[in-house]
Amino acid sequence: MLDYYTFNLPTRIEFGIGKIARLIDYISELNGSRIMLLTDAGLKEAGIVEKVTELLDQAEIYYVTFDEIKPNPRDYDCMTAYELAKKEEVDLLIGLGGGSCMDTAKAVGTLLTHGGTIKDWYGLNNLQQSITPLICIPTTAGTGSEITFFSVITDSETKLKMNILDNKLAPKIAILDPELTVTLPPSVTASTGMDALTHAIEAYTCTVAEPITDALALYAIDLIVNNLESAVHNGTNLEARKNMLIGSLIAGIAFGNSDVGGVHCMAEALGGLYDTPHGVANSMILPYVFEYNIPSNIEKHMMVSKLLGVNVEGKSKEEIAYAGVEKLTKLAEGIGIPKMKDLSYVKQVDFDYLAEGATQNVSASSNPRKASKEDYILLFEKAFHGN
Repeated sequence: MLDYYTFNLPTRIEFGIGKIARLIDYISELNGSRIMLLTDAGLKEAGIVEKVTELLDQAEIYYVTFDEIKPNPRDYDCMTAYELAKKEEVDLLIGLGGGSCMDTAKAVGTLLTHGGTIKDWYGLNNLQQSITPLICIPTTAGTGSEITFFSVITDSETKLKMNILDNKLAPKIAILDPELTVTLPPSVTASTGMDALTHAIEAYTCTVAEPITDALALYAIDLIVNNLESAVHNGTNLEARKNMLIGSLIAGIAFGNSDVGGVHCMAEALGGLYDTPHGVANSMILPYVFEYNIPSNIEKHMMVSKLLGVNVEGKSKEEIAYAGVEKLTKLAEGIGIPKMKDLSYVKQVDFDYLAEGATQNVSASSNPRKASKEDYILLFEKAFHGN
């Protein structure tokens, strides 16, 4: 555990059923007069976007919608949205959707205040000022992007996921309304929920974990494990939806102030090369990296396994920790997460390239057990073959 640490939460959280109705009040607080709503076509078809635009129309607030965001947002999509925002003289951004929508909104805010191209701002603490005021409204319980200080963007040339990491990137306000997640399809509920679980586990076990993030991560794991299956199999269960949204939020606060590790290093390499949905990639890899990392800290991995529901009677700490691997595997199977070998586009010949990408990831040094390129190749092999 670290002896010195900093904990920061610059985003104000507005949580509750029906909270979206207060959107105009929050816009007024931030003096927004020309809005850009960044979202995706699926949310438009599902009627979620209309819940926001109706409020804007009733208040006669000028806005422009950019709904071309896709999973694993590309640098050129961010530039397209930025050019529109600049043309429309946008002074406030709303990111509505999953992590891709909110990360794109952060990138657009960066460009509006700093200019240049998105590639100019990759890295740690490169921003010179706070970005354009941003309100984030998550419609999934998974990414935690509504309160994190980074934006993950896929570089279209290298096919690697790149990061802008800076406290100045933080949204001003996060509106979390569980009702907005009720129509989320089971497959997306499953993958984003496993994404949140990965955030919590890696926040707790990584090398830069500290007491506050440990407490948050453990609570998030407990909430997610006890509500994910209900949310997947009964999407109208508002209590499960509420608890998943809280769990995702708390996991986001935890890893935003600590870090993630090898699971994300591998998952982001997969997403960059193949466009694999981030939650799916994390889910497929999590059991194998969890198992690999156990020797680095048996006590912490044992704590996670207990929260996963491992029967501890008559078992040593090490046995409890390793029993968590099967629990993670069964949880993913039970909610319909595919196996890596079932994804026809994943090729073993690419594992060398993917492993290299994992070693270059900004979070590689935070994995609790040092992993070389060869280690990552073996982990990709194990995940692919399911052994």
